[in-house]
Amino acid sequence: MAEYDLSKTIIPCLDRHLAFPLLAHLSEVSIFPDHDVLVAQYELAKGTNMVDYAAQLFKQIYPDQEVPKEFDEKRKNAVSTNERLQLEAQAVLDVIENPDVAQALRQDKNQNLQYLRDNYNLNLSQITALYNFGKFQYSYGSYGGAAEYLYHFRVLSTDTELNTSAHWGKLASDILTGRWDVALEELNTLRDSIDSRTSASLLAAASAAAAAASNTTNATSPPTSTADPALVQLNSRTWLVHWSLFVYFNHPEGRTLLLETFLSPTYLNTIQTASPWILRYLSAAAILSRKAAAYQPGNPNPVSSRVRNAIREVVKVIQMEEYQYQDPVTRFLKELYVEFDFEGAQRELKEAVEVVGNDFFLNEFREEFLDNARYLISEAYCRIHQKIDIADLSERLNLSKEEGEKWIVNLIRETRMGSDAKIDLEKNVIEINRPAQPVYQTIIEKTRGLALRTQALGSALGRSAQATYAPSQQQQQQKGAAGAGAGAKVDTASQASQVPAVVVN
Repeated sequence: MAEYDLSKTIIPCLDRHLAFPLLAHLSEVSIFPDHDVLVAQYELAKGTNMVDYAAQLFKQIYPDQEVPKEFDEKRKNAVSTNERLQLEAQAVLDVIENPDVAQALRQDKNQNLQYLRDNYNLNLSQITALYNFGKFQYSYGSYGGAAEYLYHFRVLSTDTELNTSAHWGKLASDILTGRWDVALEELNTLRDSIDSRTSASLLAAASAAAAAASNTTNATSPPTSTADPALVQLNSRTWLVHWSLFVYFNHPEGRTLLLETFLSPTYLNTIQTASPWILRYLSAAAILSRKAAAYQPGNPNPVSSRVRNAIREVVKVIQMEEYQYQDPVTRFLKELYVEFDFEGAQRELKEAVEVVGNDFFLNEFREEFLDNARYLISEAYCRIHQKIDIADLSERLNLSKEEGEKWIVNLIRETRMGSDAKIDLEKNVIEINRPAQPVYQTIIEKTRGLALRTQALGSALGRSAQATYAPSQQQQQQKGAAGAGAGAKVDTASQASQVPAVVVN
């Protein structure tokens, strides 16, 4: 199933440290040669300060060769740089961890900088030492320490672009340390920051990022271009979509939150434009959330209409984008909801389960995915049949007759189908009894909100008529005024003609 692996597609949109878990997963599932995966890990590690890890990978790839001496030199430079940056950052950290200083700091960053400058002789360049040390810690794999220093820097700094870079670094550090609640908060903050930025700030960000990229090879923020602010924002959103997969598929509420975010017009447009392969994860999240979204009696936190209708929206997008991207997961939904081909859906489901099992983000949800996919098949099948043979439905669900009976009984017991479905064990069939909706209830449903819509339509027509009437009335008044002026001129002329002529002898 190597042809359906998305690692090589996703990694270019990740920081190199976030790519290590994906490569480690590839070495476990063995869909690519182990040597190729090791080489890829080594190439990534060479660009970081994780010197010992890179040397270890070198030994595994080239067991007959000695480790190059450049690794020893790089290790010495890393140690000396770490000591220097730590001393610079610790001087600032000692001040801000002082209880008196912590009480004196306020929400206004400029006021805080003035206070630190007046009382402790700290300026913005010294505070930037927190950012430099946090970034260096991140580069050699100390993600917990990096998150702490980048957080302190962001609290004090007024540099917008460095704050944005610290946001990305803090998010990556929280992801790599598995702090999913904190990572979700950081993700939401970063998304709001990206969505609220103006064209001027995006251009400034592009310039700063380009300058930073020229000075370092271990950038943790997305690549930008000064050509077009809209393109800068699209790149940032594309990176955010890929980074968010780590959070959404590890946080307990992540699948629902993924649907809320990815189905919003802004990010759905980003996916369709720059990363259509994300449709796999959008489809998987819709399938995984379907059963929970469909039946939640008495749930104090009901899901939104966007989540309840996620399958419908995702299927529309799959139809539009199938010329760009399709895989067994997206084809399963297409066969089931567009073609209504249950045999085709059954074939695609077999491959989709294997694809999900090999996917880094989805492999933990393999059984849940299969269970929810079977639920979708049962729901669609029962919707168009009144009498269903249990053996036939079991075959469509890729289950044996005995397993199918147990699964269908549990499905009817756990869902609202129980009030409409009855199992006839003698005939081995399910009978679906759907009572006809009363006529008055149908009328109520059809006319619900009719008065409100009529009132809104009347108001709109009134405004339109008023807007049309006002200019015409003004034109009439202008014509009337012009006519009155012309009449006055005529009267004056007639009066002049009645004046006796003076004869001069």
